Amino acid sequence: RYLNALAHDPASAHRSTDLLRALVVDKAAGMGIPVRTGDVHVTQGPNSTKIEVLYVIHIDLPVYTVDLHFRPSATAQ
Repeated sequence: RYLNALAHDPASAHRSTDLLRALVVDKAAGMGIPVRTGDVHVTQGPNSTKIEVLYVIHIDLPVYTVDLHFRPSATAQ
């Protein structure tokens, strides 16, 4: 929901990609999600904002371990 709100916020069109990236990383940190700056990709066009995030959660199970890959994204046009 946060990515959608950020992408659709009219003020986001005037924010730098670095600021948008930092906002996403800060929000993720507040939620306990391990997102780093390099995990967030922001693309801005004349009338669009696209935010994509890729992060991995490492899960240790009794028999094996697994990495869960998450790819949330939002686009506003």
